[in-house]
Amino acid sequence: MSDLDRALAAADVGQGESLERLFALLKIPSVSTDPAYKTGCREAADWLKRDLAALGFSAALRETPGHPVVLATRPKPGAPHVLFYGHYDVQPVDPLDKWETPPFEPRLATLKDGRQAVVARGASDDKGQVITFVEACRAWIAASGDLPVGVTVLLEGEEECGSINLPAFLEEAKSELGADVALVCDTAMWAAGRPAITSSLRGLVYEEITVRAADRDLHSGLYGGAARNPLHVAADIVAGLHDADGRVTLPGFYDGVIETPDDVREQWRALGLDADAFLKPIGLSEPAGERDRMIIEQIQSRPTCDVNGLWGGYTGAGAKTVIPAEAHAKISFRLVGDQDPAKVKQAFRAYARSRLPADCEIAFEGHKGSRAIQLPFDSPALAKARTALADEWGVEAVTIGSGGSIPVVGDFKRLLGLDTLLIGFALDDDRIHSPNEKYDLDSFRRGTRSWVRILAALAG
Repeated sequence: MSDLDRALAAADVGQGESLERLFALLKIPSVSTDPAYKTGCREAADWLKRDLAALGFSAALRETPGHPVVLATRPKPGAPHVLFYGHYDVQPVDPLDKWETPPFEPRLATLKDGRQAVVARGASDDKGQVITFVEACRAWIAASGDLPVGVTVLLEGEEECGSINLPAFLEEAKSELGADVALVCDTAMWAAGRPAITSSLRGLVYEEITVRAADRDLHSGLYGGAARNPLHVAADIVAGLHDADGRVTLPGFYDGVIETPDDVREQWRALGLDADAFLKPIGLSEPAGERDRMIIEQIQSRPTCDVNGLWGGYTGAGAKTVIPAEAHAKISFRLVGDQDPAKVKQAFRAYARSRLPADCEIAFEGHKGSRAIQLPFDSPALAKARTALADEWGVEAVTIGSGGSIPVVGDFKRLLGLDTLLIGFALDDDRIHSPNEKYDLDSFRRGTRSWVRILAALAG
């Protein structure tokens, strides 16, 4: 048997004990957003530190102004080195009465379709996913006495409340976090039995505008028809952001957008994600994005503009006939490729001012923006991980993008210069952030085996 075969066998033999360790971690109530669970967060961090230390990692709790970071390292001189990131904190459990069993009393359940799953808060997001990686390391050490690559494990306790202290920690610990690539296990598979690697994340620009006209709310019977209505102005600004083909109209908006390679687009096309599959379950039928793009492109590889809120005037019960003195809108832009958040913000503000009629003024409130993250399609690490996943699952792994943003991945690139492979084994029906969260037993078992293979592949 090869070292890889022995490690896979060790993972299989140890599956029962692996599940026991996951249950032990899931029993710890580590809700980061609620100060009442501060002790639970530290207990979870300490449990992970001790478990990693038992595997031969140099492990410690590193203090932050919030919950501690677990930092553990097991070097392997002469071999590649990876930085694995996950989080031990979990979402609040409310509404508690919707749970079939207590959220911090993990259980193994049989689902209606016969699948078995671990049910508990944090089972999928992210304790179950973290443990798949730790157990893969355990299997390698049991089988060969060592890991095929050097590994640093970084587990934070504030992901569910914004990771507010993580950037400062990364800056402070930069000299300890050197690696060839970062690994994150906090994402999902394409579908049951079909693994996926998330290779891109969209960036974000978020703007809030306030349009003002008269010095007070006006009686629409007395002033209607003569006085400027800020709600009309705000609506005009919003309405002009897209053309009839679904493209964003801001000058220069598409500068820096990188086209997806044809072979990747064909892979996406073969997935069959059409309007019926994607929109029908939410009561819609017609895609509203760029008309010449597939739905899968619209949601993950193309830039977007969305109005997240539009309000002003009287919004209470009954009638109040006023022309409001001011109107408000919240607008977000999701960015891809090399789009520059600062330039997009400037273009939006110039556009909004250009739509402003006489007697009106506009104020802007900008929120933190972020660039998109794109792992090169020809990345050797990406190719190795795809091969490893195909070997485990018997089907080609899908290389996909995420329509959302994961700040830590941007921080790894900005502060550490690291590209990141996002490889997760969650499923769409895992009910993360909801009552009765679960993690499929097959995801746990084969997720562990997948990491065993990926570590071997990254070792070359």
